[in-house]
Amino acid sequence: MKLALTQQSVEKIVPDSAIKEYRDVRLKGFLLRVTPNGSKSYYCELGRGQRIFVGRADALGLSEAREVARTYLADHFKGDDPRAKRAANALLPTLGEFLLGPYAIWARANQKAHAKNLDRLETAFRSFLGRRLDQLKAMDLETWKDDALQRGLSPETVRRDIASLKAAFNRAVDWELIAVSPIAKVKRPKTDPTPKVRFLTDDEERRLRVALDDREERMREERDRANEWRRSRGYPTLPDLRKLTYCDHIKPMVLLSLNTGMRRGEVFDLTWEHIDLANQMITVPAWASKSSQTRHIPMNKETLHCLSSWGEMSSADQKLIFENHLGERFGQIKTAWAGLLKQAGISNFRWHDLRHHFASKLVMSGVDLNTVRELLGHSDYKMTLRYAHLAPQHKRRAVELLDQA
Repeated sequence: MKLALTQQSVEKIVPDSAIKEYRDVRLKGFLLRVTPNGSKSYYCELGRGQRIFVGRADALGLSEAREVARTYLADHFKGDDPRAKRAANALLPTLGEFLLGPYAIWARANQKAHAKNLDRLETAFRSFLGRRLDQLKAMDLETWKDDALQRGLSPETVRRDIASLKAAFNRAVDWELIAVSPIAKVKRPKTDPTPKVRFLTDDEERRLRVALDDREERMREERDRANEWRRSRGYPTLPDLRKLTYCDHIKPMVLLSLNTGMRRGEVFDLTWEHIDLANQMITVPAWASKSSQTRHIPMNKETLHCLSSWGEMSSADQKLIFENHLGERFGQIKTAWAGLLKQAGISNFRWHDLRHHFASKLVMSGVDLNTVRELLGHSDYKMTLRYAHLAPQHKRRAVELLDQA
């Protein structure tokens, strides 16, 4: 029986005592099959005896089922076998399997922050992990985007998450797991191209330096009391911190970051072979740099004094400049940093903002943006332009040319 299938007509069809088939007049080869027990299913007929099950009517909308059938028919007329293609699709990995499998292998070899990136993908898109790569639709991601913004995630965070997911799907396309990325047309939220840069005011920098000195003095006083207690009981004393320039790694780390603009990870990875005290130069190797480009940072007097003094306190066989109590690379210093900011009365300031502070001070002192870009190791000039508003003098000189005219 031929019928102009609509969603409403499909729902109104009443089962008969025998199996009934309703052929769509809009798409030849597309039909609805209704069994006596009330089951309604869509099929695509490629020829005599050649049918492909499309889906149940209670689980698949008519328009979507018709579109699937149209795809099968198009493949058939192009000479492809849609049934073989469907069987191949059934073997596609889920998003979770893809992220933990081939994509994780690629990320480990090509991304410095692969662990953090993979963890963020799994966390942000947890609801999609069980879907096959071809089952995620653009509308699904649009809904996720709206929900994420409603939950209070910043547009910049949502933008980065979508970019990361798109990059993963682009890998799947490159590896011919899927023909096209189903989320390619999803737009990322618009963000301010020149976001506000957080840097320390003169008073905040003074308070931070005072907090660093106060922290060191507290540690020295605690060591003095501990040694006095040990001497009174005949125990061997601990090293006298008053004979050392620094009590631990925090102050030299902060001073180094303030004066070089190095990223936290670059500071953690820095080794003594990267330090040339004679020529007052620090080399950030390509493998430790986010941009994978080697860069050289000259030392100012404070940096030179900091590293020279810290070097005198370090053991001769120490490779890393800063090592934790196990003699290994630091992973984080959140607790000490949070305590320092609290002591200084500074809020809304991350360790990474020390890098912004370095760049901002340079720009406000008249250093040109390209030099700042080289010192920061930005591969994209746009990243450095966020500091341009701190150097308004070049714009002022430009408009003053009108007076001369």
